[in-house]
Amino acid sequence: MSTDAPKATLKTRLLEEFDEEMRSTRKMLDRIPEDKFSWRPHEKSSSLGKLANHIATAPGKAAIILKRVETMPPEAANKAELLANFDTNVAACREQLVAMSDDRLAGNMLVTATMERPVWSVLRGIGLMNHLIHHRGQLSVYLRLLEVAVPGMYGPSADEK
Repeated sequence: MSTDAPKATLKTRLLEEFDEEMRSTRKMLDRIPEDKFSWRPHEKSSSLGKLANHIATAPGKAAIILKRVETMPPEAANKAELLANFDTNVAACREQLVAMSDDRLAGNMLVTATMERPVWSVLRGIGLMNHLIHHRGQLSVYLRLLEVAVPGMYGPSADEK
């Protein structure tokens, strides 16, 4: 049995996952009520604005890790800035991913002074995607508590059925 389909590369697979997670994340950020940036569900919890900014800047921080520069993404004061920052950060991170070879993605990078991991593993784990998914889950709870319709991430949500 012959297959003529090109073999998916590590970079291709990572970019497909990246694009899907960024689309889902933007849908979630787009639901944030403009007037609730300072709202928090509990005194020990981050404010909605702080959590949303953490999510919106995550791709920019990943781009910084990949590019090895020190400029941190800015925090937003309102929803329009938040979405613009997210879009800018996603574009910067995607640009870095596109520029990387499979060999570079498979190569190790120093995570801490004593821990090395493959670049792709860092991006899928603590460096971006799983970290982002974790905080996106928190954001969905915040939205639910504020009675904002929660968008589906991997299929329709209860609000979309």
